[in-house]
Amino acid sequence: MLRALSVRDFAIISELSIAPGAGLNALTGETGAGKSILIEALGFLLGGRAAASWVRQGAARLAVEGEFDAEDFSPELRAQFKITSGPVTARRELDKFGKTRASINGVAASAAALAAFGEGLVDFHGQHEHQALLKPAAQLLALDAYAGLEKKRVEIATLHRGWTLAAAALDAARLSDEERQRRLDFARFQAAEIDAAKPRLGEEEELQADLPLLKNAERVRNLADTAYGLLYAAPGCALAALQKSVRILEDLSAFDESLRGDRDELEAARISVDEAARRLDSLRRRAGSDPARLDAVLGRLDELARLKKKYGAGVAEVLAKRAELAAELDRLENAQQRLADLEAADAEARAKLAAVCGRLHRLRAAAAQKLEAALSDELKVLGMPHARLDVSVACEEDRFTAAGSDEVEFLLAPNPGEPCKPLRAIASGGELSRVMLALKTVCAGKDGVPVLVFDEIDAGIGGAVARCVGQRLARLGRTRQVLCVTHLAQVACFAATHLHVSKETAADRTSVRVDRLEGARRLETVAQLLGGRAATEASRRHAQELLESSAP
Repeated sequence: MLRALSVRDFAIISELSIAPGAGLNALTGETGAGKSILIEALGFLLGGRAAASWVRQGAARLAVEGEFDAEDFSPELRAQFKITSGPVTARRELDKFGKTRASINGVAASAAALAAFGEGLVDFHGQHEHQALLKPAAQLLALDAYAGLEKKRVEIATLHRGWTLAAAALDAARLSDEERQRRLDFARFQAAEIDAAKPRLGEEEELQADLPLLKNAERVRNLADTAYGLLYAAPGCALAALQKSVRILEDLSAFDESLRGDRDELEAARISVDEAARRLDSLRRRAGSDPARLDAVLGRLDELARLKKKYGAGVAEVLAKRAELAAELDRLENAQQRLADLEAADAEARAKLAAVCGRLHRLRAAAAQKLEAALSDELKVLGMPHARLDVSVACEEDRFTAAGSDEVEFLLAPNPGEPCKPLRAIASGGELSRVMLALKTVCAGKDGVPVLVFDEIDAGIGGAVARCVGQRLARLGRTRQVLCVTHLAQVACFAATHLHVSKETAADRTSVRVDRLEGARRLETVAQLLGGRAATEASRRHAQELLESSAP
């Protein structure tokens, strides 16, 4: 979950921090107070778009920082950024020239890394936010999550990989003689180029380590000579003095046994100095001025750089490419002899994949009908009594992907007499947000996303419908963290944490503040939401009733 969010110099926000709680968090405040700016700042932090116009007037840069639970990070990101336990801090900055920089726990991170983290952490549902669920691939994932088909997806992906390899081998065998020879020549050329260079794991690091020594050979040798002389060779050197002191203390210990410990410590120091002197002597010898050796190292590094430019980011990748080339050469050189076996293997892999895809299609089609009914029921409660939602599952024969042969599309007709259209074609952000809420309610606990953000999900509703929206948001808050921007008391009263956003002016500058409301202050704010700018006794009584009836 999001434990803290700090924003500085973002639009009209000068500097503020919020600490959302577990469960449902309601953000209230007048229109233009800065509620949606906070949501936009969170989206920016998690790899979203950046606009230089966001930087507050007079500031050089803006910064957004968030503190998250370590469990929210994927295993890959934990390994990449060495995350073990405890809170994780993500930070992203944007300067007035449009340049950004980011970090995770102080380690530099790309916007793509933040986006990868954010994609698994937060679902944004707002009238102007990019909606992940608008993508057909995400709709397919949602249907599979609802139906509990994750293991089937893994099975399909495994079979698809096997069929892809079998098909590739068969294609290689079916190549024309001219094309096969062309590929053979190219693969042999690449393999020969790598073999001629003979790259070795760890070689580049060794060369880079030697380079400073070779480039500064004369200075290194002079310094090493000086240090070696002081320790070992010069008259009255440190080692000679230590040796003499050890002998003297050895003699003195015959008269005072307590000096034997001092003698042993000096002997240990003598051994350490002797070892250091030997290492310095080795360095003196290695640091001999050798322009030919320097040229050889630089030339070898250039050769490795050319290999990496062609075949991979590092020597390990180059060697992996060489292994791939060996496998490709084997397929191309022996393809004709294995053609019959390859055809049989391709047919078998294809048949297995088709059979599993067919079974998965039937499971998805059955689940789609149940999901349609469940979503329609939720939409009725959420103020869309005449809405019709269809979950289309179309199977295209002879088309196979790692997710099967199905294309899934959520279609909605918000009003009677209208045809169903894809979600991405819906104009109303309020309707779309309610569809999202309905889906999240129906699939609660199945998608694994720990934080949900709803921006103005209450657009165009009120009364009993608004109360139902609040109940569903609170229900979602039992299993995950929910942040909801709302103008309705019927929604805000269900929040476990109520954050009020307001603007204030000082020294002719506007800034934003956020207050955590409790007790009388919360009652007054809910009453204002009910009665307008000024609370009345009637609105206070109504607010008290709402808060009491909404308490868990």
